[in-house]
Amino acid sequence: MNNPAYETADDSVAQGPAIGIGTIPRISIQAFCVTPEMSEAVQRAANDRRLHKAHVNVQMGGIEKAVEAYTTAPTPNLLIVETDAPRDFVLAELNNLAQVCDAGTKVIVVCHINDVILYRELMSQGVSEYVVGPVGEVQIIEHIAALYGNPETSPIGRTYAFVGAKGGVGSSTIAHNVGWSISSSFDEGVVIADFDVPFGTAGLNFNQDPLQGIADALSAPDRLDSVMLDRLLTKCSEHLSLFASAGSLDRQVEVDQSSAEKIIDTLKQSTPSVVIDLPHMWAPWVKHTLMTADEIVITAVPDLANLRNAKSMIDLLRAARRNDVLPRLIINQVGTPKRPEISPEDFAKSLDLTPTLILPFEPQIFGQAANNGQMINELRSNTKIAEGFQYLAQVVTHRAESEKDKRSLLGPLLQKFKRNKE
Repeated sequence: MNNPAYETADDSVAQGPAIGIGTIPRISIQAFCVTPEMSEAVQRAANDRRLHKAHVNVQMGGIEKAVEAYTTAPTPNLLIVETDAPRDFVLAELNNLAQVCDAGTKVIVVCHINDVILYRELMSQGVSEYVVGPVGEVQIIEHIAALYGNPETSPIGRTYAFVGAKGGVGSSTIAHNVGWSISSSFDEGVVIADFDVPFGTAGLNFNQDPLQGIADALSAPDRLDSVMLDRLLTKCSEHLSLFASAGSLDRQVEVDQSSAEKIIDTLKQSTPSVVIDLPHMWAPWVKHTLMTADEIVITAVPDLANLRNAKSMIDLLRAARRNDVLPRLIINQVGTPKRPEISPEDFAKSLDLTPTLILPFEPQIFGQAANNGQMINELRSNTKIAEGFQYLAQVVTHRAESEKDKRSLLGPLLQKFKRNKE
């Protein structure tokens, strides 16, 4: 059996939208429903991270209510209408709706009859999408994305947010090594964005001394575009760039939700993979960045404070991101001498989350890599730690090679945990 440290957790994938669905643009969406189930589904979809920029409003009353509402008001970017009427009545209702719809409005019609003739009639009348109900929140998100996810205009990048359950647990080191592995293994562009402006270690870990970087973008986020971004990035290799900080305490730069979102959105426009290295703090912008990331990696060491913090974060993210993959849990520095520890088995059981990776306490190899400004795979590519980072890069990008016989770093403990869970 493969080592669970190298596997996605059994319960880590929610029944959510397709992996490639990105953020829906800043559009207005109005839904007119006839059933409580449809209304609730749209409300839940509105709370999904992919629709956080959209303005969604839900009313009851179906197509008739929509016609009444827009007789004297402009229609939104997207109109979702539900009907349980027979075919001829639906066509008559939609004909009335067409009289009040603005030219640029897209319309999704949810019917409760599977009628090919009706489908053809609706599409010939210019309806954007015909859906047979009942529909769930995931389907609603997917249909909206199909209308507004134009690959020529949508951001191409995916975001991977790394955060520590506590300070000093090695989250930044893991983020940098995974970013390096993505860029070297898949030959695609990666930017590592270090949001710890005063004390970030991205420059040190890659042996770079950036004179400009993320602090300049945070000082003037409205000016950030692709030209300015190219000037501020520090190039480490053909496929890897840093958005780091000079590490000066003389410059006071405040990070807020708007500026952080602007920077990340700009990076996504031109970079396939954006690794977000978050400082250990809790602020609105940190929470928002985690909520809207495509993947989240939480690093913890096996002690009580880390367990408490990790549980708080995972419980919050599990509830808020119900249509997403659960956070990836990394248990780091296992086996630190003279330190009382919670066993990885008990740590994971308390969180109800199988670790994606468990890393032993190896101060020599990590210290040497940090002093040299190298990644672990550059220093010792034949070690289990290097293999672990390579696997984590595959997992978060959903390119894990399940056919490989991956060996365990702490196999017996994790196999016991998995058996107990089953």
